[in-house]
Amino acid sequence: MSKATIEEQGDVAVVRMTNGTTNAINPEFIEDLTIALKTVRTDFRGMVLAGNAKFFVIGFDVPTLLKLDRAGMADFFHRFNQLILDLYTFALPTACAIAGHAIGGGNIIALATDYRFMVEGKKRIGLNEIQLGVPVPYLADLILRQIVGDRAATEMLYTGDMMSVAAALKFGLVDETVPEEDLELKAIEKIANFAKFSSEGFAAIKANRTGAIQVAYLADFEEKNAQFIDLWFSQNVQALLHKAAEKF
Repeated sequence: MSKATIEEQGDVAVVRMTNGTTNAINPEFIEDLTIALKTVRTDFRGMVLAGNAKFFVIGFDVPTLLKLDRAGMADFFHRFNQLILDLYTFALPTACAIAGHAIGGGNIIALATDYRFMVEGKKRIGLNEIQLGVPVPYLADLILRQIVGDRAATEMLYTGDMMSVAAALKFGLVDETVPEEDLELKAIEKIANFAKFSSEGFAAIKANRTGAIQVAYLADFEEKNAQFIDLWFSQNVQALLHKAAEKF
């Protein structure tokens, strides 16, 4: 069963991530979401990403990834970053409807969309990588600084704290908070409005926004991604990851 299903809402595709309750990111999740993006690109004029009421995405599937050797983990990490780049540079308008927690890689997926709508209440969002001894992936770092500014991004990346919805709104990490019953509708309406415009014109405008970050990432990604893998397999980080895996 696919871990990313497509629900048609007129010209807008709602891509629902369905990898269990936590929506943890593993190789199968990346493959299915990549396939879904290809379908949306050809059959729709906009896209909304959604998870479930408990988790938008919990982040990396640590127990599964700990079973990978260095080559397997490097391949997974490369494909994850390629998915984020594909989503960030996606030629159609995109948004996410965050009804549950968005942690680590889940926050990164949300960053790669054009707009972020988050449910009102007690859910949390944040980039906790530093607490596991690894950096936030280079591409996500670049995107975050574009969205919230350097000073706010530095605070987020240095602490790895999970933010309340109110704090995320204040930082500019999310664009709007919405009652749960209206969340997906709000995101769909936003994207449907953009879907009315010239697709070529929209794509050109979006490329202007994303182009510089794409160039910066492609210039240094091999070195940056290798650094992440080196740290992932370091003794101290492996110990932290095994402790984190016990919570899954």
